[in-house]
Amino acid sequence: MDRITSASVFVTIAERGSLAGAAEALDMSRAMVTRYLAEMEEWAGARLLHRTTRRLGLTAAGEVTLARCRELLALAGAIPAAGDAGAGEPRGLLRVACAQFLAQTALADALGGFLRRYPQVTVDLQVDNRAVNLVEQRIDLAIRITNALEPNQIARKLGECRSMLCAAPAYLAEHGTPSGPQELARHNCLAYSYFGKSVWQLARGAGVVEVPVSGSMTSNESMALLAAAGQGVGIAMQPRFVVLPEIAAGRLVEVLPDWQPQALGMHAIYTSRQHMPPALRALLDYLADWFARHGAEF
Repeated sequence: MDRITSASVFVTIAERGSLAGAAEALDMSRAMVTRYLAEMEEWAGARLLHRTTRRLGLTAAGEVTLARCRELLALAGAIPAAGDAGAGEPRGLLRVACAQFLAQTALADALGGFLRRYPQVTVDLQVDNRAVNLVEQRIDLAIRITNALEPNQIARKLGECRSMLCAAPAYLAEHGTPSGPQELARHNCLAYSYFGKSVWQLARGAGVVEVPVSGSMTSNESMALLAAAGQGVGIAMQPRFVVLPEIAAGRLVEVLPDWQPQALGMHAIYTSRQHMPPALRALLDYLADWFARHGAEF
């Protein structure tokens, strides 16, 4: 049987969540879909799907095979354009994922410049504060700010995100201004809920201090914590490029300016280094250059 078709059928099964759904989408009989799936599993040398009570799910081998099948289909689709002199020009759709605060304060601006340079590329920006599954959600590129990448993730570091402590003048007037890191323990500190534990790491010179903090509000969204700090709820640790405009406007004040919170790496994460589409390679290079030029702001 045709392996390209087998790959296409397998991808459709994974996207539709059932053999019947794939058969309907491909205008193919259920029996033929089953045959192509068997061909794909024989080719892969592993079982690719397991059944749950509601729908089909991918095995570990199935997740790897799905990513490779998508690469195969992308390459197959590019073959007809190989004779076109402009075939290597960046073009097509890119699905990009990042957190809300990064989309609003940096990535929208960076993508605007990229799209002006490459008018044949379109971008679908998916804003999600959770870590996305690139394969399942068909994401070409995810931008994450973290120092804890998974061991098997393929990533390119774009730069570092530096943070600062901040609070509203009204909060500090009522509760006092901390004179050292340990005093944060008695303050209402607004922390990220998905960090698992609220421990802020602060450095001054060669000295590093870890301070357990707690407060009346946690969130997985930076802009929510920033807004709460602006309302005088407590002290927040936020990226510098988000806080500095608020300080300039007088809505926030930097807390413990002599102490530097731990910097976090800013990474572009993607599924494979092999057979990378020109549009994705162009976007990676553009973002690396953009963040290098704007590094002082972060």
